[in-house]
Amino acid sequence: MSRRTWTIAEAKVRLSEILRLASREGPQHIGAQRRYVVVPEALWNRMNARREPMGKWLLENMPRGQEIELPDRRDPPRDVPFAAGDK
Repeated sequence: MSRRTWTIAEAKVRLSEILRLASREGPQHIGAQRRYVVVPEALWNRMNARREPMGKWLLENMPRGQEIELPDRRDPPRDVPFAAGDK
């Protein structure tokens, strides 16, 4: 797919074609000094969808109902098999 840049004059005359090509082939570029891009609304909405903060997503999607057994602080230290300095 060639990435053509339409002139402003072409865009005025061929707007229907530019809109059809944007739907079929993707974004259409218009202008040389000040550039504009015509994209289908569905693509625009996907690109600009509001994203929730990562922390909120992690809290909402963390596993539930699993018991995690944490070691007691008074337990002796355990061996760490990949600690720095082990050879």
